[in-house]
Amino acid sequence: MAETKFPAHLFAEPEPDPDTLANLGPLAALAGTWEGTKGIDVKPTGDGGASQAYVERIVLEPIDPQLNGPQLLYGLRYHTHIVQPGQVETYHDQNGYWLWEPATGRILHTIAIPRGQVVLAKGKAAADARSFSVKA
Repeated sequence: MAETKFPAHLFAEPEPDPDTLANLGPLAALAGTWEGTKGIDVKPTGDGGASQAYVERIVLEPIDPQLNGPQLLYGLRYHTHIVQPGQVETYHDQNGYWLWEPATGRILHTIAIPRGQVVLAKGKAAADARSFSVKA
């Protein structure tokens, strides 16, 4: 059986800076805890649609740098919890990661909700970008 040779660059790991906040590029402004009380959800119904007010809280916390061979990612782990005003029962729950790859400008957003749905969206932005978009 012939031995497979892999290119050496696949095993070259960069040296990460342990200060994630300083290396989040366009994601840096997202770090923290955010709350909103003016959300409106419009959902389809048999009668055409219904509006529901909601209260949202999202917590975005820095994670340690992530290495994957030559790939180096800095990121935020997040949890979004949404309830109807005055209620405690969950209306929507979501968690995942916002990841930034400085070498390529790539932004990755992983999303998971407890109804068996997951999404990976991606985009690109400059390190100093104040806005960006991702697409699944």
